[in-house]
Amino acid sequence: MGRLDNKVAIVTGGASGIGERMVELFSQEGAIVIAADINEAALERVRQKENVYGMKLNVSSEEDWQALAKEVNNHFGKIDILVNNAGISSEKQYQEINLDDWGKMLSINGFGPFAGMKHVAPYMAEQKKGSIVNISSYTAQIGQGFNHYSASKGAVRAISKAAATTFGHQGVRVNTLFPGIIETPMTKSLETSKDLLGRLVQATPLQRLGQPEDIANAALFLASDESSFITGAELVIDGGFSAQ
Repeated sequence: MGRLDNKVAIVTGGASGIGERMVELFSQEGAIVIAADINEAALERVRQKENVYGMKLNVSSEEDWQALAKEVNNHFGKIDILVNNAGISSEKQYQEINLDDWGKMLSINGFGPFAGMKHVAPYMAEQKKGSIVNISSYTAQIGQGFNHYSASKGAVRAISKAAATTFGHQGVRVNTLFPGIIETPMTKSLETSKDLLGRLVQATPLQRLGQPEDIANAALFLASDESSFITGAELVIDGGFSAQ
């Protein structure tokens, strides 16, 4: 306990799934946590948690990001941690993907983390300290998923490396997590294909799907001062799937 004492954290997509577990864990470790999400109903639920403030955010909106970063900094006097976790998925095959699909996916999964860093990192730079954790996907590192989702997560990987070198001299660290298949509301659709789920588990050395806790624990380490000399790092959390 206390690994994030006196820190202020923003977690996007913080009202459900992996994001909600991060919000809970960060709060338990002493942080004031802003759960930023587009889902108002889900935000009402997380607002009941101790030391958690729910704020509506459309991550693909530059105006929303600018307003949220300013409000959080003005209210709490600083921003120590940003986790760019919000995202969408799709099971569309490449033959079905059109330009509108591509634009929507990249605006949320790609532009969202970029805009978050653009508007939050300067506040961190003012205090010469901050930690940004971006959530990509194991599909950005291996040849799986010829689709707009993999492309969006590849964008997260690239801008994270660039951000680490851009903001490092200002004391702001940027690291990236690459989850495998994690059991969350977003991946529930996979349950419509029990055969696919079975094959994924069988192909994973640890023989199970990931849990939100697995990602939240890694994010906690990278958000905390325990990782103070780590930036530009990539941590794959997929049960060994991509190591084969």
